[in-house]
Amino acid sequence: MDIDVNTLRSAVTLVSLLVFAGICIWAWSRRHSARFDEAARLPLNSD
Repeated sequence: MDIDVNTLRSAVTLVSLLVFAGICIWAWSRRHSARFDEAARLPLNSD
């Protein structure tokens, strides 16, 4: 099996796109919104 450089580049691009889409889905999921909202308010909390 001969792997061309362009085939490797295409595979890396596809994997990167899938990882990016997975991170976006994870970040926008409702399951994690409470934790992200709490983390967003941390700088505003005064002790």
